[in-house]
Amino acid sequence: MIRIITTCLLLTGFFACNTGNGETQQPEQPSNIIFLIGDGMGLSVVSTSYYFSDQPSPFDSFNHIGLINTSSATHKITDSAASGTALAAGKKTYNGAIGVDTSKTEIRNITEVVSDLGWNTGVVATSSVTHATPASFYAHVEQRGMEEKIAMQLLDSEIDFFAGGGKRFFNKRRDGKDLFSPAEEKGFFIDTTGLHTASVEADRKYGFVLAEGGMPAMLQGRGNFLPDATELAIEILSGNGNSFFLMVEGSQIDWAGHANDAEYLLAEMRDFEDAIRVALDFAQKNGNTLVVVSADHETGGATLSAASETMEDSEPNQLAITFSTGGHSATLIPVFAYGPGSDLFTGIYQNTEIFHRMVRSVGAEEGSSPENPEN
Repeated sequence: MIRIITTCLLLTGFFACNTGNGETQQPEQPSNIIFLIGDGMGLSVVSTSYYFSDQPSPFDSFNHIGLINTSSATHKITDSAASGTALAAGKKTYNGAIGVDTSKTEIRNITEVVSDLGWNTGVVATSSVTHATPASFYAHVEQRGMEEKIAMQLLDSEIDFFAGGGKRFFNKRRDGKDLFSPAEEKGFFIDTTGLHTASVEADRKYGFVLAEGGMPAMLQGRGNFLPDATELAIEILSGNGNSFFLMVEGSQIDWAGHANDAEYLLAEMRDFEDAIRVALDFAQKNGNTLVVVSADHETGGATLSAASETMEDSEPNQLAITFSTGGHSATLIPVFAYGPGSDLFTGIYQNTEIFHRMVRSVGAEEGSSPENPEN
């Protein structure tokens, strides 16, 4: 009888601690988050990973997948500023807003939340580092075009690492100021020539601003900047075992969609996938890193269609990328998650929930409730 009771207790404990699929009921808390945003990357563009690439798709590594609605507080079709703010700060706002709500009041973003926990933070983009999406993760301005003000806020923000373009907003400003010298005084190592670091110092911040505006396109010879900057950011931010949050944007997927340029789009998407591989490689080795991949919206209305207008005339297995607009669309956007806390990201939900679920995954205070009607 004692043996039977003991066996029952052991079985009860086992099933209480496990779900039917063998995973724990409560998600583990990641000590790092890498959030990769393919600007303008809809599901058709994700699908090019399977039809226009000679490498295995990195999206095969994700078992937790969701969909988000990207509409802003003012428009069914969002811009990158409102959607970036929704992703970074968990609140819907008007098109053009960076880090402020519809009343133009500043709202707390994810880098500010995790910085309070002692985490390091960084942003990487193939646009200028002051562009709408990266800016949403550190700045608070009424309009996205205020990039000179955004540059000043970057140097006063919690960001410990940044890489991208945008030199003219730092040293060719209308006010005549050169922000790179004060940046050094604020503890930043600044490089405007390449991703060069002689050594990594624990208490130092790092900024790499490598183009006047956006970085060159892949078709113009940008090379491995995005995956290399991602790898360098991870190395620096995780130094001495520090926890970190890193946002990486494949910015020019969006620009290719606006241009309805399939060759441009494919080159930028393959580059973004290389950055995803870098993040996944670190996460798989580290074991305590949450990787989230999504987009702020879809651009171009891209579709994978038969290369010919009629199925009878088309060559077998020949696909073409066609576009329906030169702007953004309102299509739902996929979300991919890997690592501890990834099961929080399944389902269909508003883009604001990305912020709330990232914050919830690390057990931090959310600030604003996801049930708030303004979210």
